[in-house]
Amino acid sequence: MDRRFLTVLGVSLLFALVISSVFYQMTARAGSTKKVENTDLKDVVLAARPLSVGTSVHPADIKLGKMPASAFPKGAFSKAEEVIDRPVVSNILIDEPVLDGRLAARGSGLGLAPIIPVGMRAVTVRVNDVTGISGFVLPGMRVDVLVTGHPPNAESTVTATCLQNMLVLSAGTAIQPDARGQAMQAATVTLLATPEQAETLTLANNEGRVQLVLRNGSDQTIEKTPGREVAELYGARAPKKKVAADNPPPKPVRRPPPVVNVVATAPPPPPPPPDQIVVIRGTQKSVETVANGVK
Repeated sequence: MDRRFLTVLGVSLLFALVISSVFYQMTARAGSTKKVENTDLKDVVLAARPLSVGTSVHPADIKLGKMPASAFPKGAFSKAEEVIDRPVVSNILIDEPVLDGRLAARGSGLGLAPIIPVGMRAVTVRVNDVTGISGFVLPGMRVDVLVTGHPPNAESTVTATCLQNMLVLSAGTAIQPDARGQAMQAATVTLLATPEQAETLTLANNEGRVQLVLRNGSDQTIEKTPGREVAELYGARAPKKKVAADNPPPKPVRRPPPVVNVVATAPPPPPPPPDQIVVIRGTQKSVETVANGVK
């Protein structure tokens, strides 16, 4: 047999052995990694059905699943008793891990109470097809509140914007929008407000007619509006307040002229008598007068 052929055959066999050993090591390493991953799993609480805002978590609403410890979500739970009877404050989808940020504390109540931030209040106002923007006020929208009434000492009805950029918590008894985004007819709308805004909203709802004005949710601008009176609808300016006839304006008080102290001056003294010189010339005698100051 040719030695060259034997040499080529031997080199080919050696190269095949090297390639086979490399593939074997790679396969063995991948298998060991997979075994390690399969053994390093952790229980995670999943939603067995969609959970909506305001509901409480019951045992039938959740299930346990397996997840690698390296991919375990932050804030997730591994025990079912940690989430049971806790209110939902953010919608949870089916098979989604139940996170701590989507649940309120146990015992914080149901419905709107768990989703009201600390320090804020929920205030309900009466609306109809007109004041409720024909039913298109949905939870999560932003509105301005206008009040129309007759202020004290005013001569006509006034409409003014009393609150702006208010968050709608619920429309009637629904605290989340319709799945199809359709209009929701509701007799009341609940707004999220600070304690001061709650006082303003309650007073406006009791003393005047409240109108909700829908605004873009991304518009955070607070406008300064002067309000409008009935006379301005017809192109006339608001009349000035008339002064009652029985209460005329007080007349200005005339002050007396200032007293000037005049100091009396004494009359000038009389001029001194002129100087006289007696001149004797022999037997004649004469008197000559010399003016003052002449020497």
